[in-house]
Amino acid sequence: MAFESFNEKTFKLREHGTDTRTEIMAGITTFMTMSYILAVNPTILADAGMDNGAVFTSTIIASIVAMLIMAFYANMPFGLSAGMGLNAFFTYTVVMQMGMSWQFALTAVFLEGLIFIILSFTGVREALFNAIPINLKKAVSVAIGLFIALIGLINASIVEVGDISLKLGNIASKEGFVFFIALIIMVVLTARKVKGALLWGILASTVISLILGVSKLPDGNAIVSLPPSISPVAFKLDFSNIFSFEMFSVLFSFLFVDIFDTLGTLTGVATKANMLDENGNLEDGSKALLADAIGTTIGSLLGTSTITTFVESSAGVAEGGRTGLTALSTAICFGIAAFFFPLFSIIPAQATAAALVVVGLFMLSTVVEINFTDITESFPAFMTILMMPATYSIAEGISFGMISYAGIKLLTGRGKEVSPLVYGLAIIFLLRYIVPVFI
Repeated sequence: MAFESFNEKTFKLREHGTDTRTEIMAGITTFMTMSYILAVNPTILADAGMDNGAVFTSTIIASIVAMLIMAFYANMPFGLSAGMGLNAFFTYTVVMQMGMSWQFALTAVFLEGLIFIILSFTGVREALFNAIPINLKKAVSVAIGLFIALIGLINASIVEVGDISLKLGNIASKEGFVFFIALIIMVVLTARKVKGALLWGILASTVISLILGVSKLPDGNAIVSLPPSISPVAFKLDFSNIFSFEMFSVLFSFLFVDIFDTLGTLTGVATKANMLDENGNLEDGSKALLADAIGTTIGSLLGTSTITTFVESSAGVAEGGRTGLTALSTAICFGIAAFFFPLFSIIPAQATAAALVVVGLFMLSTVVEINFTDITESFPAFMTILMMPATYSIAEGISFGMISYAGIKLLTGRGKEVSPLVYGLAIIFLLRYIVPVFI
């Protein structure tokens, strides 16, 4: 009974109309729906040259820290981990396209976290979010979804990158079979509303890949082990280029995506949990924002990309999760998962690639919320959605969206609809393209 008393005193369960069993089951449900990140994030950051096992452990530690803050400080039922889209930007834009080191990228994440800690205390973070046009926010989400899906197809070799174009890869192969089986399982289970559909799809296709010889069991067939050391990636920040334009561009992109992603997720999930007040605001929302800000800062030091609130938290909320005990239960599940790295290490790229495609689909859903009846709104959104996967860069997609939005509004006599912040950012992005022409 002491356990029940502790939960009630700490999380105020009765006040929130819930109980210990409901909260724990909700936390497990949230873990099941978001645990695919433990397979996907190390795979993505490994493409940047980082150690897969070390990233696995650092992701878990950073996620647990963020969720403990969410549980005991914010008392909210949200799960946090390395954000999809942000990890793709980290690897495929900053490192692979811009040619920067992963240490440089981690430094940008670290600075982002510090800035967000400050902004979370001052309320500026919400103000920045409100200044960005709603259609651009929706467009960025859609564009990142397409970008992630494209990465999944390329990682699975379903689509190959040629000298000047994309082309169909070798789909008539064992690897292609594993990818499509994983994709079918995930879609079917999602349609049947099975909790943890992506995780079950990854695990089932991994078994098939073992049978086909695409994957191999670890040495000694071990499934349980101590978590891999984080030493290959921990405390590897590089401050040598922090005053460069590249750092500004990368830092802003991280900030922009994380701002709308986290606040949008918090609002959406909180709405489902009836946690918003009569004005549509989330009480103590700054506390929830602080959780991912601190998680991001610590995660960068330990060696992982931006930590953010997961929309999959809605699965736990749907199961009745209403307090920090749900977040605590999810954190405990992450801690247990740390001892199953051998199991995660045999997951084939095709399985995680399928998960990327499905996550891309989920992010695409906001396209129906974009205003396509007003071309001054729809064209900037369209340019964002088009240019992000076309240029293989989240930053370029955001740049084209900002520039076209400010430019079209100004040229059509509707310049007053644009905030000074958007004008300032548009000018900075425009100079980024113009200045090199004259130097």
